[in-house]
Amino acid sequence: MEIPASEKLVVLWTSGDKEVAEKMVLMYTMNSKRFEWWKDITLVVWGPSQKVLVENKDIQDYVKKIQEQGTAVKACKGCSDMYNISGQLEDQGVEVKYMGELTDYIKEGRHILTL
Repeated sequence: MEIPASEKLVVLWTSGDKEVAEKMVLMYTMNSKRFEWWKDITLVVWGPSQKVLVENKDIQDYVKKIQEQGTAVKACKGCSDMYNISGQLEDQGVEVKYMGELTDYIKEGRHILTL
């Protein structure tokens, strides 16, 4: 049975602030899966947040736990190429791709949380 769009969440993480990552983005994403607030969760790492992820071991460990829960973690290839970190993100198990699919997420009616 297909999951309805109303049960899908996309967390669009763009902030380069480590505290925002730890105290909101990653905490909410992890707990959303843990407590089954949403049936399908995707974390999209876009822009300055990508640098936070590749430069900070604590953030990397947090994201790894999120991935281990079964949450999809994707990154915008356009941005990661600009930062020259696409390979580093891929090494962390992040799916690096051009994120025009964000448009598809919006059109299908997924909930989008942008931080």
